[in-house]
Amino acid sequence: MLLGLIWGGSFFFARVAVAHVPPFTLVLLRVALAALALHLYLRGRHGLYSALFTRWREFLLMGLINNAIPHAFIFLGQTHIGAGLAAILNATTPVWTVLIANMATEDEKLNAAKINGCLLGLAGTVVLIGPGALLDVYGRSGNVPLWALVLPVLAAVSYGFSAIYSKRFRDLAPPVTAAGQLTASTLLMLPVALFVDTPWTLPAPPLSALLAVLGLALVSTAYAYILYFRIIAEAGATNTSLVTLLVPPSAILLGFLFLGETLQPVDLAGMALIASGLVLLDGRVLKPRRSS
Repeated sequence: MLLGLIWGGSFFFARVAVAHVPPFTLVLLRVALAALALHLYLRGRHGLYSALFTRWREFLLMGLINNAIPHAFIFLGQTHIGAGLAAILNATTPVWTVLIANMATEDEKLNAAKINGCLLGLAGTVVLIGPGALLDVYGRSGNVPLWALVLPVLAAVSYGFSAIYSKRFRDLAPPVTAAGQLTASTLLMLPVALFVDTPWTLPAPPLSALLAVLGLALVSTAYAYILYFRIIAEAGATNTSLVTLLVPPSAILLGFLFLGETLQPVDLAGMALIASGLVLLDGRVLKPRRSS
């Protein structure tokens, strides 16, 4: 629940910051500041440096599919859509995680409940990306390009792959895994941000954007990933991905209170379908309770 609330805040922080900081530079700031914070927190403990030296290839791939690609896609999308809608689209992560796990693992196969949950989640995605979703979250018709809606879904697919791949880091302390992948994604994003955004030519962002970057990096990334990898180790990839059920309500509430965002009825319908699919994927609600 805590992780869901924190990640809901990430969409709010990103929406504030992306108005003043280009998307690739924002990704770089997010992962670099978070990596620095974790390095200061660990100070080499738990075998951090030996893990970085021996498993750098694994960290590079994890940083690519769990940070660089999805963060960039979401921030690019948020240049045109609000925090709430971006969070709803990202909430399809468990659907993609289940589908990918069925193909890539032996212990997380599809069953009837998971298939029905996936179908509901995909139906919600279709509703959101369909013609009705081309209405802007601010009520202006025709202002949202299709790619701005598709990119957060592709980010969710990338998160699905990373949730499965992250199983190989179960032997590491969660802060080490978080620091390793954030260090790797910093190295990946540095040349991209410098080449595409040329940040040294941009005006200085206002204080609100700087605070949003700090919140995004320190709270919604550094601390959040410590929680994320701890839950991965304890509960598995599919259960961990269900945290996204709590992300949209958190992002929607923050967007409504502080950014003046509203959602169209079709957005709420899509969220309801996705939420129903996640409940089916989880399965615990449908299981009969044992008598005391």
